[in-house]
Amino acid sequence: MASTETTAAPKAPADTRAKGDLAGVEAGLDALDAVQVRRTSVREVLVRKVMPPVVAVLLVYVVWQGLYWAEVARVDKLPAPADVWASLNDMWVNGTLLDVVWTSVSRGVFGFALALAIGTPLGLLVARVRFVRAAIGPILSGLQSLPSVAWVAPAVLWLGLNNQMMYAVILLGAVPSIANGLVSGVDQIQPLHLRAGRTLGATGLRGTWFIVLPASLPGYVAGLKQGWAFSWRSLMAAEIIASSPELGLGLGQLLENGRSNSDIAGVFLAILLILIVGIAIDLLFFSPLERYVLRSRGLLVKN
Repeated sequence: MASTETTAAPKAPADTRAKGDLAGVEAGLDALDAVQVRRTSVREVLVRKVMPPVVAVLLVYVVWQGLYWAEVARVDKLPAPADVWASLNDMWVNGTLLDVVWTSVSRGVFGFALALAIGTPLGLLVARVRFVRAAIGPILSGLQSLPSVAWVAPAVLWLGLNNQMMYAVILLGAVPSIANGLVSGVDQIQPLHLRAGRTLGATGLRGTWFIVLPASLPGYVAGLKQGWAFSWRSLMAAEIIASSPELGLGLGQLLENGRSNSDIAGVFLAILLILIVGIAIDLLFFSPLERYVLRSRGLLVKN
């Protein structure tokens, strides 16, 4: 008589199944963490990075030229783009363009460096010491909201018409932004991160250098960007108000000279140069730094 019984397939041991499940979970996590890195084509760079600002500039030019042709304002109120270009060309031919730009840029960069050297330890002190935060924190916030132009008059009275006055105005405008940005970055550090650092022996200055500062970089970099913006704005306000031959010719003085001489093309040229320098500093330094910090933390996969 034939047997009708079937033999069941042997079951895998429990530990083998567990290892297989664990391997599957690990493979899934690796797939989530994996980032497809590929070389960006020249065409993609042109389309995503170059074309948008070029189109925006062309659009501004077309609107500007259209308003000039439509005569929405008198010639002494709204110059033609060609008139501004002629003023730029005259400065270039005379050899004064680069000198004017360098005068303001060198002041701004040096003043920002001073603000960085003062604002960074001040921000760490406010962030890490409760008494200092309670005493100085509200003052820093108030100074950040105070227009930098308000400091020009007392700075002139205190220091006179010189570069020290310019740097004082820059410091008063930029230091609160840098310090508050660092405070915000430190406040966003997870307490577990700090406890882990202390457990590994990173205390005191070592903990500040190896744990607090690296972990607070996103907020700190944001504060640096805002600090540069305040530095540049403060410098322009100081150059416009405290104009003097002894100070040399900067972009702010160029703008004020255009107003004094009723040279509307010169005024527009100064405004455009101030705008271009501010955008260039951001694109060449702060934006790459911000992308690097965010990408290193996995917050920016592709940009």
